[in-house]
Amino acid sequence: MTHQTVRQGLVDRRIVAEALLESFRKLAPQRQLKNPVIFVVYIGSLLTTMLYFQSLTGGGEESAGFVLAITLWLWFTVLFANFAEAVAEGRAKAQAATLRRSKREVMAKKLDEPRYGSNYSKVAGSSLRRGDVVLIEAGDIIPADGEVIEGVASVNESAITGESAPVIRESGGDFSSVTGGTRVLSDWLVVRITVNPGEAFLDRMIAMVEGARRRKTPNEIALTILLVALTLIFLLATVTLLPFSIYSVETAGEGRPITVTVLVALLVCLIPTTIGGLLSAIGVAGIGRMMRKNVIATSGRAVEAAGDVDVLLLDKTGTITLGNRQASAFLPLHGIGERTLADAAQLASLADETPEGRSVVVLAKQKYGLRERDVRSLGATFVHFSAQTRMSGVNLEGRQIRKGAADAIRAYVEAQGGSFPEEAQKLVHDVARRGSTPLVVAENGGVLGVIELKDIVKGGIKERFAEMRRMGIKTVMITGDNPLTAAAIAAEAGVDDFLAEATPEAKLKLIRAYQAEGRLVAMTGDGTNDAPALAQADVAVAMNTGTQAAKEAGNMVDLDSNPTKLIEIVETGKQMLMTRGALTTFSIANDVAKYFAIIPAAFATTYPALNALNIMGLATHASAILSAVIFNALIIVALIPLALKGVSYKPVGASVLLRNNLLLYGVGGLIVPFVGIKLIDLLLVALDLV
Repeated sequence: MTHQTVRQGLVDRRIVAEALLESFRKLAPQRQLKNPVIFVVYIGSLLTTMLYFQSLTGGGEESAGFVLAITLWLWFTVLFANFAEAVAEGRAKAQAATLRRSKREVMAKKLDEPRYGSNYSKVAGSSLRRGDVVLIEAGDIIPADGEVIEGVASVNESAITGESAPVIRESGGDFSSVTGGTRVLSDWLVVRITVNPGEAFLDRMIAMVEGARRRKTPNEIALTILLVALTLIFLLATVTLLPFSIYSVETAGEGRPITVTVLVALLVCLIPTTIGGLLSAIGVAGIGRMMRKNVIATSGRAVEAAGDVDVLLLDKTGTITLGNRQASAFLPLHGIGERTLADAAQLASLADETPEGRSVVVLAKQKYGLRERDVRSLGATFVHFSAQTRMSGVNLEGRQIRKGAADAIRAYVEAQGGSFPEEAQKLVHDVARRGSTPLVVAENGGVLGVIELKDIVKGGIKERFAEMRRMGIKTVMITGDNPLTAAAIAAEAGVDDFLAEATPEAKLKLIRAYQAEGRLVAMTGDGTNDAPALAQADVAVAMNTGTQAAKEAGNMVDLDSNPTKLIEIVETGKQMLMTRGALTTFSIANDVAKYFAIIPAAFATTYPALNALNIMGLATHASAILSAVIFNALIIVALIPLALKGVSYKPVGASVLLRNNLLLYGVGGLIVPFVGIKLIDLLLVALDLV
């Protein structure tokens, strides 16, 4: 499948060029205020800029060249932080631009009455309101999101999903939802519009991926509060150092007090500028990664919640199993030949157009060569399968054959004056206990045997569930099957628990029970009957092929309509949290290492004994301070690719993840600044810049 989503590399020239311009636009004070940590650096940059102009007149405490170098690198720090956010937003805007191209102004055939054939008037699609009814014929573009209330048609949704294969949309059921911007290929539809202008699914997608409505998530807000608190602590500590330094020099009668320029440099190196500059980019990039998986998150909080999920509710059909049960064996009663049973089963299945019915016909062909029947010469009258009777069959001369669910065939046999034998009941029970589905075949009021339909568990799904378990996530299978069948499939698939004979009320009750225990629940759904549970779940992924009610209830929409995507969504959410945690760990450890570079240099003139802490052997106090400031700016740029791409995901538990984080990003955050600052110092000395 070719996704419609933009697949940018980490470095795209157009995005980088636009991000560079946006970095300067973000220098406006009102925009800088949104990031308190970088705003402190912004104020420091303004202050040192004024000190530089003062030094040009000969009134400064430091040389003009030193103040200028500090000033430029402080401005670079602000610009690099702006650049990180701008690159992430630029990637999202490129994705949104692709979606926006899917939007077009179309003329709609608005009906006076919701009935095909009524008079209609042509109006602009943008003028349609919720409740309006429109006629859409072959070749027409669907003007807005809605529900099919009449007709059935083939629809090309590639503009939204990237999938070229057309889909069927019809009134009623779980495939009645249509999306504005898609095209009807055949037949016609009468659609009731379900959104007002600006509220369409495509509008919400564009707004979300652009970040226009991105709000900080709870964890992001909590981390921002922590960073602000640390910044205030260091700000207060730094402000008190100037009078303390002046007093110490006057008392000792020697040395030189610390300067304002050095104090600003010290403050910028002490506060958590690295994670402060990258925090917003991490959040924007997280939503972007969801988009690249063809998942639209209508809430940034949902992306974060996906990383904290510890219970997954997974529908059995299509997620855990392949979806279509296949006939795997004919199990005749004592005294009945297997070929006889296969012959009757095939005849009874000729009028069954379900995948299960067709598989019975195929199995009889494969095992016994039963094919090319001349049904006309048999004088057959077929009984088609229906959801009400749950049976199909055929009436021949002297023969009435039926095939269907066990309870339906029991009722049919008893109505014919026959009895349902104990042996048949035992076969039904055995098949169900194995996790398969039993179908019973009867002829002229007598049971011939049982057909076993096997629900095939997807390859590799058991290993995926084992990974989820290692991450501390509980998997729960949701199915409408009876408890025996559900238990067998759950055991084969390796899920932790299951809910059998699931109803909308049962799903809702189960979600609330887990949430009452303080757990976060994720689930998928596509039908109107799933809407209550989707609205209750913390992470609710609606299928794009589903009903409008399901999509409105969910906080994510999977454009591929792949129920298995829920596992990938959880992994992507965890990757975002892991990235934020890793870079926070690195940033704090990074700051600790910088203390050894800048504090001895800043106070060496006041307290010469502090030179003993110059363990890196930096050349001069000026080169030490400048090297620390340069490193502080460059490390933001160096970490932008990691913030955008995210740290590599590994399905491990929280304790292992914490240990790995501390080892890699904690220890790495301590070592990298020592190496980086020393190399910059050597370069400054070699170039005779200090």
